[in-house]
Amino acid sequence: MSKRGGNTLLAFLAGAAAGAIIGILYAPDKGINTRQKLSFQLEKYRNMLQNLVNDLIDGKETPLTSEAKSQGQRVVDDAKLKAEKLLEDVDELLGQIKGKKGKG
Repeated sequence: MSKRGGNTLLAFLAGAAAGAIIGILYAPDKGINTRQKLSFQLEKYRNMLQNLVNDLIDGKETPLTSEAKSQGQRVVDDAKLKAEKLLEDVDELLGQIKGKKGKG
């Protein structure tokens, strides 16, 4: 996996999540329904990211030459850090949304 490929995948996932969230926020609906939709979408993307992190941790990659493998490992490590940060952010957003669901 090249650095560009890893970043492209993360950018795609982040863009898909952002697009879904923006679409839900601009759709006219009651607050409780909007929060439920956001919660569902965030949970879905959180699961996708968790699967990606698990695959990276399990080392599911094709055999590479020593130089390509070392470069690939740096990319994998960078992608793991970014994916874990995204998971933390999603968990925080889910907590905020679930807190507001109880209030409203």
